Amino acid sequence: MFLGNYLIGLREGLEATLVVTILVAFLVKSNRKKMLLPVWLGVAAAVALSVVFGAILQEADNLLTFKQQELFDAITSILAVVFVTWMIFWMRRFSRRLAGDLRGRLEDAIQGGGFAVVIMAFLAVVREGLETALIFFAAAQNATSSSVPLLGLIAGVATSVALGWLLYLGAVRINLSVFFRWTGAALILVAAGIFKYGVHDLQESGVVAGLNTIAFNISSFYDQASWYGTLLSGMFNLTAAPTVLEAIAWVVYAVPIMVIFLWPARPAATPPVTPSGPAPDRSVSETV
Repeated sequence: MFLGNYLIGLREGLEATLVVTILVAFLVKSNRKKMLLPVWLGVAAAVALSVVFGAILQEADNLLTFKQQELFDAITSILAVVFVTWMIFWMRRFSRRLAGDLRGRLEDAIQGGGFAVVIMAFLAVVREGLETALIFFAAAQNATSSSVPLLGLIAGVATSVALGWLLYLGAVRINLSVFFRWTGAALILVAAGIFKYGVHDLQESGVVAGLNTIAFNISSFYDQASWYGTLLSGMFNLTAAPTVLEAIAWVVYAVPIMVIFLWPARPAATPPVTPSGPAPDRSVSETV
């Protein structure tokens, strides 16, 4: 559970950190440091709302009966899978345009004053924060200890913040296309486990039948209590005796989504550059 949530915190945290880094770097380089405070206020508001949203999810879950909890957990798990899938494909498609788009929106917000900058920074970060809270809540439902997933998430976010600071200082350079490609592939497997667990919750709640129809049982050689069993169960929800519907759900999600995600993207057509034209801009969101 620590590693799975560490990956969630690292991936989502780095996306949010990149957004903040781009905004701060743009303001500093354009001599508009007085707008840094509104940016940080917007970021702080987004973080606060995300924490409150996560707390509301947990509190709502605690107030429900067992079957209601299972149904609630199933719904949040399926929603988390939808958001994970949308997020990794969105980043793959728009990562190269991220920096230019953010600079343009910030430039427009500056014209509207400090409050407009606060709102712009808030909206730029809050999506990542709310996604993180929802995905973390769904991923942590299978945990035996509530502290381990949280520690993993905090460690992942802390790592992403440290990387963002080093990127801003120019101390490190990261090929973000490669980073998001491989973390995206790993998150697909994590999402497949969340989807499988969501199906299990639907069966526990009685909405879907087949809770006692086991697809296979590998407990004779797969010890789920061992270090490797704990690792695979925590990250990918790999259990020794899944139901038929759980196994089908995992395969139906993981296989096609992984193939589509790893399939080579069609290269975008680039206009020819004349000898007197400017050199192509390599965005901070492509390689840092």
